[in-house]
Amino acid sequence: MSAVGRVGSEELGAMDPASLITLLAAAGMAGWVDAVVGGGGLLLLPALLVAAPGLPVATALGTNKLAAIFGTATAATTYARRTKIDWAVTGPAAALAVLSSGVGAVLAGAVPAAAYRPVVLVVLLSVALFVLLRPRLGVVSLPHRRTPARVAAAVALAGIGIALYDGLIGPGTGTFLVLAFTALVGADFVHGSAMAKVVNAGTNLGALVVFAATGHVWWLLGAGMAVCNIAGAALGARMALRRGAGFVRVVLLVVVLALVGKLSYDQWLAG
Repeated sequence: MSAVGRVGSEELGAMDPASLITLLAAAGMAGWVDAVVGGGGLLLLPALLVAAPGLPVATALGTNKLAAIFGTATAATTYARRTKIDWAVTGPAAALAVLSSGVGAVLAGAVPAAAYRPVVLVVLLSVALFVLLRPRLGVVSLPHRRTPARVAAAVALAGIGIALYDGLIGPGTGTFLVLAFTALVGADFVHGSAMAKVVNAGTNLGALVVFAATGHVWWLLGAGMAVCNIAGAALGARMALRRGAGFVRVVLLVVVLALVGKLSYDQWLAG
């Protein structure tokens, strides 16, 4: 096991208590955001890197995946118990996602963030405009859009393209998945979020296996973050189901704009 794989109680005890509390609170909020519409990595990854500034980026990603997989699995279970999930789309996409995100995690250290930040920014801005200019998108389900070609496209985009991105870096993955399912197969935002959580659990699993195998997981801290992430995810999923697609649409726009702001800062203003 590598040195980074042996971080444990001593390193956790050395962390400033205020930083640890802030990090655990961020894990809970990230679980809530992820359960509603995705994008929890926007909160959790920066919080983890600030709380443990000496942590290698790969270890931060692996530890984030450990916390996130419990949150996404909790949200997926909550949705599955209370609403209908389109398993014909979600099942194959989730299976592919495990493999694709694993490949992305293997490549994570080879691609500098600066190389793909501009592309992601353009995609996010396009998503925001798309949602704003189509106010009916995701508010009601549109089953007539669910053609075999669109199902195949949704499976490929979610299970290969978006999952590969999640293994590489991750923030915004859940948001992209929700948009893929609403735009391609006509799911409303609540059902799109339910489908996204199942696939996102698959992407987290695939990446976590790779990061764990290479020693890039801080297990003790990740376990504490996971507990908070589970609590936030359960609350977020229940709130999304109770308040409906309109509420999820608003949260989606807020998260997308926040992602744009964060990536813009990283691209042009951060040292």
